[in-house]
Amino acid sequence: MRHTIDWTHPDYLDADKLDEEMRRVFDICHGCRRCFNLCDTFPRLFDLIDAAPTGELDSVASADFAPPVEACTLCDLCYMSKCPYTPPHEFNIDFPHLMLRYRAMEFAAGKVPFSTQILANTDLAGTVGKTVAPLANWATKEGNKITRPLLEKTLGIHREAAVPQFHAKTLVRQTREPLSLNKAAPAYGRKVVIYATCYGNYNNPNIGLATRKVLAHNGVETQVIYPGCCAMPLLEQGNIAGVAEAAKRVAGELRPWIDQGYEVIALVPSCALMLKSEWPLILPNDENVNLLGHSTKDITEYMVSLAKGPGLVEGIKPLTEGVTVHIACHARAQNMGQKAAELLRLIPDIDLQVIERCSGHGGAWGLKVENFDIALKVGKPVAQQALKNQNRLVLSECPLAATHIRQGMEKLDSNFVSENAHPIEIFAHAYGL
Repeated sequence: MRHTIDWTHPDYLDADKLDEEMRRVFDICHGCRRCFNLCDTFPRLFDLIDAAPTGELDSVASADFAPPVEACTLCDLCYMSKCPYTPPHEFNIDFPHLMLRYRAMEFAAGKVPFSTQILANTDLAGTVGKTVAPLANWATKEGNKITRPLLEKTLGIHREAAVPQFHAKTLVRQTREPLSLNKAAPAYGRKVVIYATCYGNYNNPNIGLATRKVLAHNGVETQVIYPGCCAMPLLEQGNIAGVAEAAKRVAGELRPWIDQGYEVIALVPSCALMLKSEWPLILPNDENVNLLGHSTKDITEYMVSLAKGPGLVEGIKPLTEGVTVHIACHARAQNMGQKAAELLRLIPDIDLQVIERCSGHGGAWGLKVENFDIALKVGKPVAQQALKNQNRLVLSECPLAATHIRQGMEKLDSNFVSENAHPIEIFAHAYGL
């Protein structure tokens, strides 16, 4: 039972009322501290209070609240897995959405730099990037000593941070022709719309291509749609009106497909979380948004539902090597269980190690020059565990988390070579597709 985000109410951006609420919540967190090891937000907050003259929140200046807020990646894990005071508890704590409210106030006050806002426009970056993909990928490649310092200075992207590469042919462009369906499959007759997501469309179409092949092999008809980004990057910056605009556009374009009996699957967990949870909380009275939220599944969630329902087609072959899979924070925040691990366990005799801990990336947050080293520090336990597993294949439903884990592993052992992939890509490989 999570409360809606009352972002259009005049009190939402009232600085005095926000400060009063932050002091109420921070004081409760100070007395609890169950969340101290989730991320860098809570250590910053507790260190701030502990260093105050009285050792209590009453002697902390409100101007000093910014560092804890800036460290929040809106992963929702404190709300979903640690906080004992979430609704319906009378304390009524929703820490991530309180951080969002602070950022919304900062955004409304014009305190988000233009260079930071540009990073959130993934459709602009994708449209330009696909047009000049070889040049863009050269310029953004790790280790480019000519362009990366320039990107660091102009856009604030840390020169060592891995950034998504671009494909000249988007997922939508590559999936215009229908695939032949396996009419003997138990799930034959089902149909889904694949919401490509900006990352799946512009940066890694292979996730969507593998998804289509696996679903067609199991008799499921697919349509690939990309009306625009889910706007998670805008949410991270507090631009809630921008998120609402994107939600209305995407939900409106997907509505006719849902009315025709299609289910919706998202290729990236952050995007699935937006469709399922954040959008309905921002636009609780929008019929299209609510219908889309109820009709959406993460791709791993959908595949497991097929396996437990009508069943999957036989013929899945064992892998020739072990696999480490990371359960992404935004997959956990969907409260659906470890669906990536459940999917991979359908592969016979799989040697699988599961890591369920924050990678430290946090979307665009982990790319920024002021956050990259902190992101590596937060994700170090995950990188250490992945190295200990000694599996070349390191998977995550979140492609940005997977890349960040790979970088963390390289920092610890530059000789170890790993390969990242989405679980559905490995499942397609196990099918021989």
